[in-house]
Amino acid sequence: MKGWLRQDGRKGIRNVIVVAYLVECAHHVARLIVDSSGQDNVHLIGFPGCYPNEYAHRVMRAVSTHPNVGGAVLLSLGCEGFHREGLAEDIRASGRPVETLVIQESGGTRSTVARGLEAVARLQEELAGQPRAAIALDELVIGTICGGSDGTSGITANPAVGHCFDRMVAEGAACIFEETGELIGCEDVMAQRAATPALAAELKASVEKAARYYEVLGYGSFAPGNADGGLTTQEEKSMGAYCKSGDSRISGLLKPGDQPPGGGLYLLDVVPDGEPLFGFPNISDNAEIVELIACGAHITLFTTGRGSVVGSAISPVIKICANPETYRKLPEDMDINAGKILEGESTPARVGEEIYQLVRAVADGAPTVSEALGHREFILTYKQFEPIGPACLPVSVRG
Repeated sequence: MKGWLRQDGRKGIRNVIVVAYLVECAHHVARLIVDSSGQDNVHLIGFPGCYPNEYAHRVMRAVSTHPNVGGAVLLSLGCEGFHREGLAEDIRASGRPVETLVIQESGGTRSTVARGLEAVARLQEELAGQPRAAIALDELVIGTICGGSDGTSGITANPAVGHCFDRMVAEGAACIFEETGELIGCEDVMAQRAATPALAAELKASVEKAARYYEVLGYGSFAPGNADGGLTTQEEKSMGAYCKSGDSRISGLLKPGDQPPGGGLYLLDVVPDGEPLFGFPNISDNAEIVELIACGAHITLFTTGRGSVVGSAISPVIKICANPETYRKLPEDMDINAGKILEGESTPARVGEEIYQLVRAVADGAPTVSEALGHREFILTYKQFEPIGPACLPVSVRG
């Protein structure tokens, strides 16, 4: 496998230029720049809020300096609260080229689009000269998420991902599973796999926090589509989602923007800390994919029973269909048919091996289906998090 070597020492499997709007008022201009560039490696990201939010800045910083990103163009209206100078400094400090455009100082929409296209062209020239380097599996970060789950998810696609994760962890990769709000009921079983007793307590606390958060909101992560697809309870959904983590020892707990310190299996806590202030923890699967990317995920394994057509900006998404009927309905949006397990044509272990081989191919440049279709979804909203404590990444695991 070959990737791009960044000045900060990390390696990417894609060489993306991000065009980032720093407030919704700059969204349209940023999109015009991306669309007018005509380049497949120019991707749109952004934060819509007008008021500052440390979580949003942290995620934008992590995403804009992701290993798959080679450079950035920042789009500011000019009067929003986002700290654009700070973000530009962070990107520049990582060794990546960055240019900032302020619409209120650039003549308006047409003038800013023209300047943005010139900036993209300059960055393309710089990216063309960036060095390539061999990339090994133990240098990859792989995330996983399930969306549009149904009664087949927990018996086909999710266990297959678990098999894939076990193999990748054994070979030194960093693997991240998340959705603490969809692990309610599994906290005690999950804690038994923790590397240390202190980490076990942190894992349980993250799920208990999610349960309290949903209780205050008055609803949970069990959606109508889940029930229509044959799931009966939150706990049943949780057990199916939990299967994606496999059986490896859990090395640590992360929050959005935290980077795994090395290979191993990590839980990503996506539910905000403190009292509920911003509504539903993640308004769609795309928001959770962004948080996985913020933790350095080169690739995301997305399992679905009901069906999903999304991809992602920056990092490739591999879609694994749990339900054979869904696969037959949406074959052009799926990378792997795990539904053949249900029909007796394969096993979770064999599909897990299929996923593993596809991860290696995608890391070596092969496009996923969502990439080929041009899917580049990106959502970032307001949240708040406290920093993780020392128990979340035990010293004994880091070495």
